[in-house]
Amino acid sequence: MNLLEIRGLTRSFGSVKAADAIDLDVAAGEALGVVGPNGAGKTSLFNLVAGDLKPDAGTIRFKGRDVTALGPHKRAAAGIGRTYQIPRPFEKLTVFENLLVGAVYGGGRSERAAIAPCADVLRRTGLLDRANRPAGTLTLLERKRLELARALATEPELLLLDEIAGGLTEGECRDLVETIRGIRAGGITIVWIEHIVHALLAVVGRLIVLDFGRKIAEGEPRTVMNSPEVQEIYMGIAA
Repeated sequence: MNLLEIRGLTRSFGSVKAADAIDLDVAAGEALGVVGPNGAGKTSLFNLVAGDLKPDAGTIRFKGRDVTALGPHKRAAAGIGRTYQIPRPFEKLTVFENLLVGAVYGGGRSERAAIAPCADVLRRTGLLDRANRPAGTLTLLERKRLELARALATEPELLLLDEIAGGLTEGECRDLVETIRGIRAGGITIVWIEHIVHALLAVVGRLIVLDFGRKIAEGEPRTVMNSPEVQEIYMGIAA
């Protein structure tokens, strides 16, 4: 069963096409990776799916429902959660309070009902011992974990991860990958944009490649990354 169905998704900024008639299905429980060079349209795709951008053409269906015209708040309430490349927590609030904001305003729960689920998210993301610390005092890895935790606090069925491993050391990246693998094992569907390809390959079962807003390759991750077209476009290696 497909959780997300995209047909003919198109968005232009002047003469630049950020999304060029993209068709994409994501099955429930799947982990899908998205790669491509800078400016390929990866984050624009997430912005379109999450409702931060409106498409010029095409449709987005989530759980069989057409959500193309819905705003981001309603999509979050429907079960679409996302992270952003640069974490921007509420720095003066504690880590736990940051999660409550996501659970109450993104997930639509009462504060009382959100307390136990937020504590569980802190445990799953390795932040339980940081619960009462101001978010502004966190390290980069902890901020990345908090960005992930805030998205999980909305109880998403579809989780969009936008370069969440960027800027981390090799060891930190491995730790974060293990956390994401645990989240996937819990049944959440994941679509993950990442430049750190080995991190993706440790989690995803399928990979798509974008270039100038077009989907140019799709399939088993290692097969896709070894294709001459992808190596030339994505890594600058002559085919």
